[in-house]
Amino acid sequence: MHRRRIAALLGLALVAPLAACASGPEGPPTLTWYINPDNGGQVEIAARCTEEADGAYRITTSLLPRDAASQREQLARRLAAHDSSIDIMSLDPPFIPELAEPGFLAAVPGDIADDVGSGDVVQGAIDSSTWRDELVAVPFWANTQLLWYRKSVVEAAGLDMSAPVTWDQVIDVAQEQDLLLGVQGAKAESLTVWINALVASAGGQIITNPEAPADEVELGLESDAGREAARIIGTIGSEGLGGPGLPTADENASMALFQSDRGSFMVNWPFVWSATNAAADEGAVPADLPDDIGWAIYPRVVEDQDAAPPVGGINLGVGAFSEHVDLAYDAVQCIVSPENQSAYFATNGNPPSSIEAYDDAEVQEAYPMADVIRDSLDQGAPRPQTPYYNEVSSGLQETWHPPSSVNPDTTPARSTELITDVLRGERLL
Repeated sequence: MHRRRIAALLGLALVAPLAACASGPEGPPTLTWYINPDNGGQVEIAARCTEEADGAYRITTSLLPRDAASQREQLARRLAAHDSSIDIMSLDPPFIPELAEPGFLAAVPGDIADDVGSGDVVQGAIDSSTWRDELVAVPFWANTQLLWYRKSVVEAAGLDMSAPVTWDQVIDVAQEQDLLLGVQGAKAESLTVWINALVASAGGQIITNPEAPADEVELGLESDAGREAARIIGTIGSEGLGGPGLPTADENASMALFQSDRGSFMVNWPFVWSATNAAADEGAVPADLPDDIGWAIYPRVVEDQDAAPPVGGINLGVGAFSEHVDLAYDAVQCIVSPENQSAYFATNGNPPSSIEAYDDAEVQEAYPMADVIRDSLDQGAPRPQTPYYNEVSSGLQETWHPPSSVNPDTTPARSTELITDVLRGERLL
């Protein structure tokens, strides 16, 4: 059934076939690495690994679309057509099961899987690279959200940030001081990230049987965890704590709100640190603002239960139809070396999946919160690992938006009904 759903994508548009990369008479085999947009770091790594290959292969890069959904669509269509030009892919973790289930990803060699499981890779990245209890992609960089706070606000509230804090505490401080919270309420993937982190932090799961066929998938939203997630989002929305722009607020809008005079707390990815420092250097925000910013693990939902922070990033898959699978995995091992990961973090702001990479001096200098990021990734929970992630995420965004409309008594049930009907083919999104 799922194979048919992927193959049906081919009928939506005519995809021009691209010639498979092959070795020419004058040089080594060429591997094509399909990369997501960044600040040039992946191109630099490709050049470095080509040089280190010493003639065994060369890596060229091909840029995927900017948004993850378009990346997924392009790769799924071409892999469904058995495109042999796809050697290596930078994959957004939620879409990995959709590509693994129909056999579009080449099997990860046992020695590489052993290396990943040897203890030097953060658990969140391993979880997001796994499908049906098997590693199907190789962790590259692994993103997570932290709780960012204004030290002046925390001091005025008398809140001890050396101990874990809860969402209720964060909400109370914002209300008491008439301040705003930086959260992502836009009808976009960032909203799904927030919902999933809240549900997981409360001990629940959005999908309780992720490996089930579409018509047998069961959701875990109608639970204490789902209701707690809805209560928190609904409170922030209805009380105006996310500001008037909450229904359209993405990560950049949340950062701008946090940087403003009414900023207090924010949940966001590590890019906000370098972005805020750059803005301070340029005079776009007060020069002393970075000195007033602190960071901690994501807020708890349940006071005596560890939070489950969001996990993102990029994992590397090798195309099942590549003519150079073995060489592609050799290249992958070079790409994900701790040295390359630490350099990528320091220059592009993308946190490593390798624990060893966090000890790099340049990383520690550029990101003084590096150890907290590493701990957050070990504690984090990926979004639902399912071949039907697109339907699940779209259904959540449809029913949990705008945040001011979210109600713990009705939203989890409404969301469950819509997503279940869509997966059974009874409704369209």
